[in-house]
Amino acid sequence: MGAPLLSVRGVSKSFGEVHALQEVSLEFSRGDVVGLVGSNGAGKTTLLRLLCGLYRPTVGEVVHHATDGSEHAVDSVRQNLGVVPESTGLYHRLTAWENIRYHSRLSGVSDSHAWNRTVRLARALDIEDALHRSTRGFSKGMRQKTALLRALAHDPDLLLLDEPTAGLDVTSARKVRGLVRMLQQEGRTVIYSTHHLAEAEQVCDRIIVIHNGTVRADGSPSSLMLDTGTDSLEEAYVALTLDASREVSDAETYGWFQRRWITLLSRFSTGERPEIEEVSEDE
Repeated sequence: MGAPLLSVRGVSKSFGEVHALQEVSLEFSRGDVVGLVGSNGAGKTTLLRLLCGLYRPTVGEVVHHATDGSEHAVDSVRQNLGVVPESTGLYHRLTAWENIRYHSRLSGVSDSHAWNRTVRLARALDIEDALHRSTRGFSKGMRQKTALLRALAHDPDLLLLDEPTAGLDVTSARKVRGLVRMLQQEGRTVIYSTHHLAEAEQVCDRIIVIHNGTVRADGSPSSLMLDTGTDSLEEAYVALTLDASREVSDAETYGWFQRRWITLLSRFSTGERPEIEEVSEDE
């Protein structure tokens, strides 16, 4: 296990009478690739928004550990984070590179540094030739790959992915998984929300099962199967989530996540530490 990077300490998050997350405590280390697995409404997206500072906990705290051992509120270190929401929120009148460059400038990164890193990662995703094309008309896979490049160009310590392969063809999904493995080799931490158990087992060293706002299990795929006495991750998941799923959606409105993230980065780049708006999951 690597050095600590992020701690979630006794976190609960409520929206009125809805308890989206309840008493969640987790530790994430440098170099971890962690899968967040759960049904719609389980609390995965709420947790991701807490991890990147878009939400503040109702109870508890989320802290980022610097390399010198100091602790900081996660919303004060957004430049160390990369976020890829399920809705990419690209500006369609801009080229792929212009989208990436705009985001990198908000993070205080020079164009030359962002370009060099973008080109290297674009080759891994096989979209180098599309960097100077308008994103209008991009396929789902091309939009998702561009969003990944945008999140990585400023060289973050932590990458948060919300359903990164949803709707992608087999080849594109495989390239995204390959990029995640490459980032792990670089020592990056990747937290990966997905519905797909087979994908989580293939990509992630550690899986966190979230159900009805609570953490039901946290461990390697093999340990989850051992603890539940099952022969597959799917069977383990079913055993851990036998109670009915609540009918509360934590899916975002199209583009909300990315729009809010850009707004906060814009303010952060000017030295302002904006207050986090408390919004309902239906916004």
